Amino acid sequence: GGMMTPEPVILDTDATVAQALANVRRESLTPALASMVFVTRPPLETPSGRFVGAVHTQRLLREPPTTLVATMLDENLEPLAPNAPLTQVSRFFATYNLVVAPVVNPEGHLVGAVTVDDVLDHMLPDDWRGDQMDEFEASEVSGG
Repeated sequence: GGMMTPEPVILDTDATVAQALANVRRESLTPALASMVFVTRPPLETPSGRFVGAVHTQRLLREPPTTLVATMLDENLEPLAPNAPLTQVSRFFATYNLVVAPVVNPEGHLVGAVTVDDVLDHMLPDDWRGDQMDEFEASEVSGG
């Protein structure tokens, strides 16, 4: 199955920090989806209008409420393509140290988002929550 969710936080180019923060407060959002907002031209549902960029929620917390979100875009973030292989997606998360990524089609429209949870679900064995967890518990995080 696909890894992408079609319902990330999408805002118009004239949205303010206050509006963005109100959107990421929605209880229905997972922490990963709430960690970034995506800015597009209308329509604001997927597939959206032209993808303009993304802003980390952490950045929103540091700006005045009236600041336009579109002035704060992460210039270094290259979106993923809908057909990106799992290896490329996992490298993306490792490279950018993110928990969510925009997925943009060749026409430049946001079609959804992929979370690090989606990637892990595809990389780990189907029954990882069962007996195989014993192997993971045997090794320490510190590597020792």
